[in-house]
Amino acid sequence: MLTAFARAFKTPDLRKKLLFTLGIIVIYRVGTHIPIPGVNYSAVQFCIDQAETNSGLFGLVNMFSGGALLQITVFALGIMPYITASIILQLLTVVIPRLEALKKEGQAGTAKITQYTRYLTVALAILQGTGLVATARSGSLFSTCTQRQSIVPDQSIYTTIVMVVTMTAGTALVMWLGELITDRGIGNGMSILMFISIAATFPSALWAIKEQGSLAGGWIEFAIVIAVGLVMVALVVFVEQAQRRIPVQYAKRMIGRRSYGGTSTYIPLKVNQAGIIPVIFASSLLYIPALIVQFSNSQAGWATWIQANLAETDAPAHITIYFFLIIFFAFFYVAISFNPEEVADNMKKYGGFIPGIRAGRPTAEYLSYVLNRITWPGSLYLGLIALVPTMALAPLGANQNFPFGGTSILIIVGVGLETVKQIESQLQQRNYEGFLR
Repeated sequence: MLTAFARAFKTPDLRKKLLFTLGIIVIYRVGTHIPIPGVNYSAVQFCIDQAETNSGLFGLVNMFSGGALLQITVFALGIMPYITASIILQLLTVVIPRLEALKKEGQAGTAKITQYTRYLTVALAILQGTGLVATARSGSLFSTCTQRQSIVPDQSIYTTIVMVVTMTAGTALVMWLGELITDRGIGNGMSILMFISIAATFPSALWAIKEQGSLAGGWIEFAIVIAVGLVMVALVVFVEQAQRRIPVQYAKRMIGRRSYGGTSTYIPLKVNQAGIIPVIFASSLLYIPALIVQFSNSQAGWATWIQANLAETDAPAHITIYFFLIIFFAFFYVAISFNPEEVADNMKKYGGFIPGIRAGRPTAEYLSYVLNRITWPGSLYLGLIALVPTMALAPLGANQNFPFGGTSILIIVGVGLETVKQIESQLQQRNYEGFLR
């Protein structure tokens, strides 16, 4: 591994890309610590240090922003609006024929869909920024804090507009930084920024576990969490790399005096075909009732039940609903992202077939059968990864700060593997030795 890093920095072109990416990351991390106008920064820091944050409602967005959300900084919204916009556009592509036609147009259509994603990102940033400012003004951003009402001293319309515009501009800047990494860096810009945001919260989360522990000064709990985290990383790497390869044979075709085709390949169907999307969908859907209760300030029976059962992440009702929502969204997303009939038609068009399976409809039915079989273990794996930290570490009091569970570990491992593969492929292109050294 160290040799690969040394070779990467010895290659001038790749070294420039790596240094450019590191520079963008530094700018991004600086922006996560610059407070927006109108916020009492000392009061925010006091509440973060002294009070327990509302992790059930804002934990997901705070994780994607690298801890900038609760500090109400310029990059407080992070890349969450872009992620949400990308998911919405991907779902609408299946529903709206115009978007589906754009997707089939190739690079020009993809560029148009990317433009729509940017516009939707700005709109969602305005909406989420307004919600964050309203929550900060009402003092509901922190569950218990003596200074939470003084977080936004000036509650005039002008100050509110300036705060929302600043956070929206910060989101647009984050989106631009991610595209710069994609174009001039090592690629996967948004994914790398997401990786950095989550990794930045690891040291503080691990130290908080040590501080809250009671066995040997917290070091035993700290060691247990590290051990569980390493096991989960190994499990996630194993499952993320697992795939079912469907063999495909292409028949030979004679065109003139030349024969074309006759090659063998395969269709890789991953066990976790849906990726991280089901966990994000389930988390977002469960946060909606808690958000409604928080803004309504109702003391009715339904509000009390939601606050006790859905807003608390360790409540049995929350755990059960969360688990089944992940399974449902895993099947749902796989169904809309992989179309067996389209794959079967393309194979038939180019003379491809699965050995032992007739081309056309039998091929589509076979692909659907295999996809459903491997989606079951993939969805159960997602549910267990999301819930094991909460259930196994609750006795240690570490479930609220456990950084190796759910969304974070899946993104860290997935982006890490993809980035390493990209750097390795670029190294192979520039360091090909051939037969004679």
